[in-house]
Amino acid sequence: MSIAFLACLAILFILSAFGAPIAVAMIVAAVSYLGMTGQDLALAAEQILQGLYNSFILLAVPLFIVAANIMNAGTISDRLLNFCVAVVGRFRGGLGHVNVVASLIFSGMSGSAIADAAGIGKIIIEMMTKNGRYPIGFAAAITAASATIGPVIPPSIPMVMYALVSDTSVGYLFLGGIVPGLLMAAVLMVMVARISVKRNFALETPTPIRELPRITVNAFPALLMPVILLFGIYGGATTPTEAAAVAATYAFLLAAVFYRAISLRDTYDLLSNSARSSSSVGLVIGGALIFNYIVASENIPNTVSAYLGTIDLSPVEFLLMVNLFLLLLGAFLDATTILLVIIPIFLPAARELGIDLVHFGVVVVVNTMIGLITPPYGVLLFVINATTGAPMRDMIVEVWPFLLALIVALLIITLVPDLVLWFPRLLGYGG
Repeated sequence: MSIAFLACLAILFILSAFGAPIAVAMIVAAVSYLGMTGQDLALAAEQILQGLYNSFILLAVPLFIVAANIMNAGTISDRLLNFCVAVVGRFRGGLGHVNVVASLIFSGMSGSAIADAAGIGKIIIEMMTKNGRYPIGFAAAITAASATIGPVIPPSIPMVMYALVSDTSVGYLFLGGIVPGLLMAAVLMVMVARISVKRNFALETPTPIRELPRITVNAFPALLMPVILLFGIYGGATTPTEAAAVAATYAFLLAAVFYRAISLRDTYDLLSNSARSSSSVGLVIGGALIFNYIVASENIPNTVSAYLGTIDLSPVEFLLMVNLFLLLLGAFLDATTILLVIIPIFLPAARELGIDLVHFGVVVVVNTMIGLITPPYGVLLFVINATTGAPMRDMIVEVWPFLLALIVALLIITLVPDLVLWFPRLLGYGG
C-alpha cells in the first residue's frame, strides 16, 4: 500500500468529515492519487465512461428510481396502506405491523430504502401519531427499520450495484433476497408485538371482514407489480434492466391512466426529481469506478486475500468478520460507497474460500441496509427527520430494539446459506 494511496484515503475521509458529498470526495481523492503517482489525469474520465457505458445493468437504477417516485406520487401508496391496515391492523400494535407489511409490499416495487422511507413512511407515521396513539419516536424508528427490507426483496438497486462489481447474476441475487427479506419482516413484527404488549399500545378498530374483498380489489393492480417483475425476469421475457423499464412504465400507466392520480405537470416534476436522484447516484458510481481502478492498481484485493490466507479463516469466520467490519463501517459510510468501493476488496478472498457469491451478496446488502439505521450517521434516520420532523434523539432511543432484531436476522442469514440459496436453486441456480 503506497503513500499515495494512504494520502488518497486521507483526502476522502477529510472531505467527507467536512460535509462534502461522498461522490465529490471520491473523485477529488482519486484525481489527487493520479496526480501524485504521475498518471494521466484523463484516466479518471476514461474509467467513468468505460464503466458506465460497458454496464447495461446500470440502466436499471434510474428506471427503478422513476418507478418508486411514481408509486409515491400517485394514490398507489394509499391503496396499499389501506390493504395492509385491513389485513394486519387488527392486532395489538397494529399500525406497527402495517408499517412492516407495507414496506414489504412496497419493496417489491421500488428497490430503494430511501424511496420507501420518504414516500410511504411519511404517510404511515402520520397515521401512527394521530391522536397520540403511538410516540413519534417509535413510529419513526419502525418506519426506518422496515424500510431496510426494500433493497433485500426484489427488485433491488443495491443488488444491481453488487452484481456490477462481482459479475454475479442479478436474477439469482433477486431470488436470493426473497426469504431473507421475509425473515427481516418477521423479526421486526415480533419486536413490534413485544414492545406493544410491554407498553400496552391500544388495539386498532378492526376492518370488517366483508370490506376486505373490496379493499383487496382496489389495491390489486398495485400488488401485481412484483409479480409482473419476477415473472418477466424468471420467465425469460426480460432482462433485469428491461424489467426495470417495465416497472416504470407499469407504474406510470397505473398512476396516470388507471387511477388518474397524476397530471402532466406532476409527470414533469416526477421525471425531474428522478433525473436529479439518478444523477446523484451516477456521480457516486463514477467516483467508485475510479476508486476501483486505484484499488486494483495497488493490488489491494489480492493482498487482503493473501493476508486472510495466512490467518487460516474458515468461511464462517470470514463471513462473521466481514459482518462486523461492515456493521461498523455502515455507521459512517453510505451503502453505495461500501458496495462499490469496499466489497471488491473482499471478493477474491470470498471466492478462494468457496463462499457462494449470491449468498455473500445478500449478506452484504443486508449489512449495508442495517447501516442505514445505525447511529450516528444512519441515512434513513436523517431522511425521516427531514420529511416528518421526527426528533432525531427520540428516533435514536427507539431504534435500538429494531436494530438488534435485524442483526439477529443477519446472523441467521449468514449461518444458514440455504435460506438465501433455496429459491435460486429451485429455479436452476447451480451454486
